[in-house]
Amino acid sequence: MSSSGYYKWVKNRPNDGESNIDDKDFLIRTEFNRFNKKYGSPKLSESLRSKGYDISQSSIARRMRKMSLCARKKKKYMKTTDSDHDYKVADNLLDQNFTSYSPNAVWVSDITYIATVTGWMYLVIILDLFSRKIVSWQTSETLERYFVLEALNLAILRRNPSKGLIFHSDRGVQYACHDFKDALERNGFLQSMSAKGNCYDNAVAESFFKILKYELIDDYKFYGKEDLDRVLFKKIDMEYNRQRIHSTIGYKTPDQFELNHLNQSRLSECPLS
Repeated sequence: MSSSGYYKWVKNRPNDGESNIDDKDFLIRTEFNRFNKKYGSPKLSESLRSKGYDISQSSIARRMRKMSLCARKKKKYMKTTDSDHDYKVADNLLDQNFTSYSPNAVWVSDITYIATVTGWMYLVIILDLFSRKIVSWQTSETLERYFVLEALNLAILRRNPSKGLIFHSDRGVQYACHDFKDALERNGFLQSMSAKGNCYDNAVAESFFKILKYELIDDYKFYGKEDLDRVLFKKIDMEYNRQRIHSTIGYKTPDQFELNHLNQSRLSECPLS
């Protein structure tokens, strides 16, 4: 570099404050794109803070406006629940109390539909209310009860819950049928069901489906069950349970929240020296 070129660079280079601004804008834009342009300033602030960057929510919001970064809006989805049956329904044991103080005390479940090239596919999830972790899920080409039973059996195999667990769902025939009720009774679980036509009684499961479709799979085109299962494994087991932070559990991931609880439990069990 010539002497004149060097001194021209020195004269025009940004000062530390300007460089810092550019660095923060770069961090915000990178994190915004990492979550498919669907995180607003509150989650971006917490996500960056967890990585050691202390940028306030108000600063992020201001910078996002300056860079014309706006979180994409959620789509509306219709609800499909077949509660027109003759099976006996269970009482609503939760009554919209979605607080649980230990793992495997309350599970909530629901079913949704996802479009594929070959037609509609159906997804059932079982969520632990304590950590918001998806403990089990299954897909099916039909709404037969068997895939819901498979999800329940898989959740039991993975988590080995104790008797007394509350299993909450809507009044769909898949949950009200004799096969499903018998499975709950064999394991000593208590069944709970939402009031008829009240989506707020199962709001946590409904909220997960909104997150799944809005943040995770809206941009995908599925070519069948195998393709859907592959993407859901990545989005639910790898990203949602392990990477996505939740405001209701202190901006931690479900896996982090459960690990913290486990470590605290072990410490409390240790005798004092």
